[in-house]
Formats: sequence, structure tokens, C-alpha cells
Amino acid sequence: MNGEVATPFASVTEAEIRERFERTDYVADDRTVTTVELALRLGRPLLVEGPPGSGKTELGKTLAEGFDTELIRLQCYEGLTAENALYEWNYTKQLLAVQADEGSVAGGDDAAVSANGDAGAARAETNDAGTPSAASDPSGPGLGSGSVFDEEYLLERPLLRALRTDGETPPVLLIDEIDRADEEFEAFLLELLSDFQVSIPELGTVSASTPPVVILTSNRTRGLSDALKRRCLYLHVEPPSFETEYEIVRRKVPELDAAVAAEVCSVVANLREESFLKRPGVAETLDWARAVAALRHEDGDEPLSPEEIERTIGCLLKEAEDVARVDGELLERLHEAAREAAERVE
Repeated sequence: MNGEVATPFASVTEAEIRERFERTDYVADDRTVTTVELALRLGRPLLVEGPPGSGKTELGKTLAEGFDTELIRLQCYEGLTAENALYEWNYTKQLLAVQADEGSVAGGDDAAVSANGDAGAARAETNDAGTPSAASDPSGPGLGSGSVFDEEYLLERPLLRALRTDGETPPVLLIDEIDRADEEFEAFLLELLSDFQVSIPELGTVSASTPPVVILTSNRTRGLSDALKRRCLYLHVEPPSFETEYEIVRRKVPELDAAVAAEVCSVVANLREESFLKRPGVAETLDWARAVAALRHEDGDEPLSPEEIERTIGCLLKEAEDVARVDGELLERLHEAAREAAERVE
């Protein structure tokens, strides 16, 4: 189980994590830092839940960049199967091997079968002269010489790749938006999350010599099972405070004037208080900040105007009904809040 699996991060400290977050310009509160520290030291998967655009995926990317290791990402979607996420067989290569008499679809004492599954149809056991063919000769290079269900014909998908990756530092396995996948796939993950191993019928059990760092994210579009949650540490992220978001914008969009960055964060904070279908997240804030910076030239330090907010509102609101609600009155309120925020940082 997890507690018995050795992890190279057993001695990682809070200071090291903060230093890596700082290096990659990831702004994290104390709770996030502590939870990540525990997940790394204990070798436990970390489930991060929160609204879209709140920085969940970015956390996985930051850990991979901060620890200078590979990021292996599995984007979940409805209908995702174990075969898509774990492994597939290279059917073309298998078929060519069988046709070239280099491999067998069956192993041991089983009868050889053809590529379409018909028993005994792959090769004749004797040639026209009545003598045994290479396929029936155990010492020959024919169908009995090896199975096409071995490592040579295996195509690794993200989960298997994460378990079999060698290196001084294990990879970060980011299982993104697990709530989009079906419950059957969620159940399939339980063995990997608890024991860092998976079962492949043709090959047996594949275990990680060094477990990967596993980050799962969820937008909470559906509830996840208690079985999955028991195997993970848990972190819930909320939209950041004005101060935190301002720091994020200053780090990620340094070309934007400080006062204008404060205006941007104030406008977004006020929009989140409205009853929109989809409120803007940190990702939308950064998109808007970059858009504002891109549209400015010599007048980069000029305050935001209601017209500028209206023209670029598509960076923040992604539903037609929400955009339609942005009228003159709301724009004036947003403009006033932006002006007050700029005065606070000047």
C-alpha cells in the first residue's frame, strides 16, 4: 500500500517547495504548500478540486517544472477507457509479425490462431511435400518462436508510461478533470492510486519501481467516489483574494502597469459577485491582463475605461447570456471599483 512505497520526496521540506513555487511564479497559500508537502513526503496522490480556471492544472505543471521532471498528462473525457489511458497493442505490427512467421497469437500449448481469431488458420503444419513446416517446429523461427503479446508490440499510454518511467526523479502524472470520465474508469484507477500498479491480462502486474507524483483535478461537475477519495490527499481551491490575484498577475504579466493590474483584478473580483452562469477564474484574469497589455502601447499606464472593459469582456465571460447582462450601469460600477483599486496601489 501507499505507506510501504518508498518515495524520493520523503525528506522534502516546506522551504524547498516554496522555493520551487517561487522559481516558477506559482503563488500558493500556506494550506496549499502544506498539502503538497504531505502528498510528496507520504507518496500519496493529491486530488485538487475547485471551479474551472482556479489553477488546479497549473499546480501539476508547476511541480513538474519546479522539480525538473517529466509531466505526463491524461486529459479525461466522457467515454475514456482503460485501453485509451493504459496501453494498446500495435495491431499492425502484430499482424505483420504473424504474416512473416515471426510470432504467434497464442502461447504455450495453445493452438496458433490467425490475426482474425480463427484457430488453426494461421499456418499449415505441413508443407506441400508433407514435411513439417517451420510453424510446427519448436526449434524453428515460426509461430512457436514467440508471442505477439509481449513488450515489443506494446504501445504505452500515459498511465503505463508513468509507472515504467526510469529516472532519478519520478514524473508528475496529471490526471486532469477526472470528473469528466465515467465511474467505471474512476474504479479502474483505484489499483493504481493505492498500490502504484496495474494489471495487464497478457503480461501480468506492472508495478512502479519509483511511484510517480500523482495529481488529480476535478471541476466538481459530479461527485467522486469515496473509494477514490480515500486513496488521495485532498485540496480544495477557491478563487483567490484580491491581494493574491494581484500578485499572480504581476508575476505572470509583468509587462502590465502595476496600477492597471490592480484595476484588472478589481474588475474580475466584482464580476465574481454577479450571478453569472460562469464566473471568471484566474485563467480568465490572466487572459484579460495579457489582452489589455497587448492593446496598449505608449499609454500603458492609462486607467481602464468603461469602453475598454466592454470591448474586451469576451476574455472574461464565455456565455452569451452573461455578456448580455453587462450593461452601462454595471460597466460604471466596474470602472469605479477599478479606479479605487488603482488608488490603493499607487
